[in-house]
Amino acid sequence: MGLSKFKIKYREFVDILRHEYHYIFHDGGVLLVVVGAILIYSTAYSFAYKNEVLRDIPIAIVDNSQTPSSRQIIRSFDATPNLRVAYKPTSLEEAKKLFYQRKVNGVIVIPSDYEKKLQRAEKVNLAIYADASYFLMYRQVFFDVTNSVLHSNGNVEWVRFVSKGAQPKQAEALSNPVTISVKNLYNPSGGYATFIMPAIIMVIIQQTLLIGIGMVGGTWRELKLYRTLIPAGEKRLAVLPMVSGKTVAYLSVYCLTLLYVLGVHYRIFGYPMNGSWGTVMLFLLPYLLSCIFLGIALSTLFRYRENSLLLLLFTSIPFLMLSGASIPKECMPEWLYAIGKVVPSSSGVDGFVRIQTMGATLSEVSVQWCTLWVLTAVYFGLACLGMRNIIRRVENRQE
Repeated sequence: MGLSKFKIKYREFVDILRHEYHYIFHDGGVLLVVVGAILIYSTAYSFAYKNEVLRDIPIAIVDNSQTPSSRQIIRSFDATPNLRVAYKPTSLEEAKKLFYQRKVNGVIVIPSDYEKKLQRAEKVNLAIYADASYFLMYRQVFFDVTNSVLHSNGNVEWVRFVSKGAQPKQAEALSNPVTISVKNLYNPSGGYATFIMPAIIMVIIQQTLLIGIGMVGGTWRELKLYRTLIPAGEKRLAVLPMVSGKTVAYLSVYCLTLLYVLGVHYRIFGYPMNGSWGTVMLFLLPYLLSCIFLGIALSTLFRYRENSLLLLLFTSIPFLMLSGASIPKECMPEWLYAIGKVVPSSSGVDGFVRIQTMGATLSEVSVQWCTLWVLTAVYFGLACLGMRNIIRRVENRQE
């Protein structure tokens, strides 16, 4: 390629880049999607999940025993940070009404022979009714009640061994022969926000890129800008400068946005940052490129700016599910999970969580990283083909 030819291509690249920046920062809708959406959504979701763990879940206790032992176990339920004994109805029917009125999220029934069976060293059955329609509520109520019962069982066994003449330490060893030490790796509080927010942020990046690029692409076709950008002395636009100009525009904008999200937002809300900055940046490079090229390829299909919003907005939740974040991949059909791999967010979410939350190295996420580079190459080819099709339509005066 001669120097003059190179200058023409470079000038075309600069014109495309300048016009792309213009429509990103001067089109209110595009600016809101490309810049504002990731900041607004990430902040809104983070505030919504700020408490991490459900606390003081109201439950009802039907105490048919009315004995010191039953009152003691009720106090143990109320002493947990996650449960609150809000009501003590006199019957199960009364407790059901409270449950159906959504005043409580769980009901525990203590049998009338509770203390008598404890004294006889007989098995006692406690009935636990938990709201399984709200899985987080169900999990919290069930596990906290179960842990309280296990702790009470240990105390009962300790008293029994002491009454038979065992020393306190010996009784403690006999009543709790196996001690459990639980350490929540990478998510010390077991919080929902720490678990789900990294995945949501990655999906937001992808969706805002696809929608924003599609809106700008639709605007270009509506205003017939491709025809006006043909350099003087040329008959047509070149594909590579067009794709490169658009890519550089969005890549630069999202690099700055991610600096805020990963450098400021993560620190404000206390999300784990166990990955090195270099590893995170190297991993995000093919992720951003694959999303941008996919967005450019899709934008060539939209004749109007609204098309991208209408067609892509509803895909956010399916893409989050296909990534394996909200639903484990083991619970999905293999063919569905395999189809999801063609979307950058699937490999992007998996690799990013491993690096940023778990502290993995790039070699440990090499499968996800290589998959993103393959998607980058494939979508780059599709973006070039889509742009070439538009150029031909411009030459034929169809655009």
